[in-house]
Amino acid sequence: MRAEQKTNVRNSVTRVLLVAIAVIVQLGWIVVLVMRLNRYSAVISLVSGALSLLIVLVIYNRDGSAAMKLPWIMLIAAMPVLGVVLYLLVEGSRYVSVDRRHIREARRRIVEEVLPAVPASLWDAGALERLERQDLGLANEARYLRDACGFPLFDDTRATFYPETTQGMEAQLDALRRARSFVFMEYHAIEDSAAFDRYREILAERAAAGVDVRVLYDDLGSFGFIDHSFIDRMAADGIACRAFNPMVPLLKPFMDNRDHRKIMVVDGTVGFTGGYNLADEYFDIKKPYGHWKDTGLRLEGSAVASLTAFFLSMWHAMDRDQPSDVDEDVRLIAASASVAGEAPAPASAAGEAPAPAPASAAEPAGGSLGYVQPYADDPLGNERVGENVYLNVIKNARRYVWFTTPYLIVSDEMARELTLAAKRGVDVRIVTPGIPDKKLVFRVTRSYYRQLALAGVRIYEYTPGFCHAKQCVSDDVVATVGTINLDFRSLYHHFENGVLMIRTPAVADVRRDFERTFSLSRNVSERSLRGEGPVRDLVTAVMRLAAPLL
Repeated sequence: MRAEQKTNVRNSVTRVLLVAIAVIVQLGWIVVLVMRLNRYSAVISLVSGALSLLIVLVIYNRDGSAAMKLPWIMLIAAMPVLGVVLYLLVEGSRYVSVDRRHIREARRRIVEEVLPAVPASLWDAGALERLERQDLGLANEARYLRDACGFPLFDDTRATFYPETTQGMEAQLDALRRARSFVFMEYHAIEDSAAFDRYREILAERAAAGVDVRVLYDDLGSFGFIDHSFIDRMAADGIACRAFNPMVPLLKPFMDNRDHRKIMVVDGTVGFTGGYNLADEYFDIKKPYGHWKDTGLRLEGSAVASLTAFFLSMWHAMDRDQPSDVDEDVRLIAASASVAGEAPAPASAAGEAPAPAPASAAEPAGGSLGYVQPYADDPLGNERVGENVYLNVIKNARRYVWFTTPYLIVSDEMARELTLAAKRGVDVRIVTPGIPDKKLVFRVTRSYYRQLALAGVRIYEYTPGFCHAKQCVSDDVVATVGTINLDFRSLYHHFENGVLMIRTPAVADVRRDFERTFSLSRNVSERSLRGEGPVRDLVTAVMRLAAPLL
């Protein structure tokens, strides 16, 4: 194993050198072109001016946040040639950075062919109508995800919250040992080291026993952790493995759209998600940033079918040669129905309480399961699902709304909702890291403190180390746990996923985790009200302007 790890390190170093050489060659080529074309400066100036005006108009009329448009408009206005070249390189690369056609086709097959063939009782069990009779505001939050985005609401699924990654890991390993049919894993980052060794050993044993084991990882997210020989080593253990959006340095200079999801599904009956990847630092085996604070969620019941569908869509998108087997996908997605039991019976008359749901393996004795709604987000669709979920939670908060996020780089819309909530008396709090993993991004994160603190938002920094959890809780009734940061990259550029929970017992667990986190954090709100001096404020202003592009 030690020799294999040394080989992995050498291979990773080789990849870094190759990418660095490719970037240097590409930049050198641009410089040469600019120097040779200098003699035609007048013509180029005229053409670039017209082209820059055209591109500015295109940017201005494009859908999306104004914060995403303004940096490009200002750069092109100030330096037309450089601005136009960079815009075409960055924005143009987005169309080759991921195979959009295959991703859209895989998603279409799932939505139009697979899901309609899944038994209707699995998806349409009347959960939204029952919630509507209890609370119209909460029902409208869920209605947006169901009707506008296509993500069903379930009330037969138990959610278990893990406030620490080690607890989530042990629960995952236990579920893997019990796998009988299939195991699906999709992670932004996998490190072939101590933590993943525990997973890999069980995965290999289950694969040898005939279990269908599939692993999908983001190539850039795992850069430096593993290399492409990892796929061959997994195959030798009987594990099917694919890399999302493999890096090609010269052809894909900007890897803008990444798979940031964290999903594990076992037999269609148990599903996991949360903020942590499968690398040593997430489990405090390595501690480059102090204690790593992260959280996870376990689902048992029909809602696991949504996680299965999310995984299959991405899995098939990375296989151009073999179209997905619709019948097999239907079987895999519907697998949770055998555990969740029959759908709860609807109310006997309008306005009456719904009839009790039949007992199921997912239902704890003596308590209500509440409502669970897994959702996914991607940069190829028209809906900004992750941001809209957060905005809806903030808009409907009456007493409090609390967030943890490793990066705080928000749009004008998000900042306005946070500050407006604080001004109307809602207790708004945000926890960010005390020890950052990216100092530049952390500098930009802190630049948002003053604007929020002036409106009454309370900002905390987690003193023991790096807070990587992505979650929020509001009014003891609503919580979300998932992969979505409060930054432009998560909200606009990445493939993400999360779970909206309404009136589940796990909501109280999320609140308790926040209370403990507050006790370990320092309140920096008052300090944030002060300016940092004209020079640092100017530097901060420039960094914030570029924040949407980070």
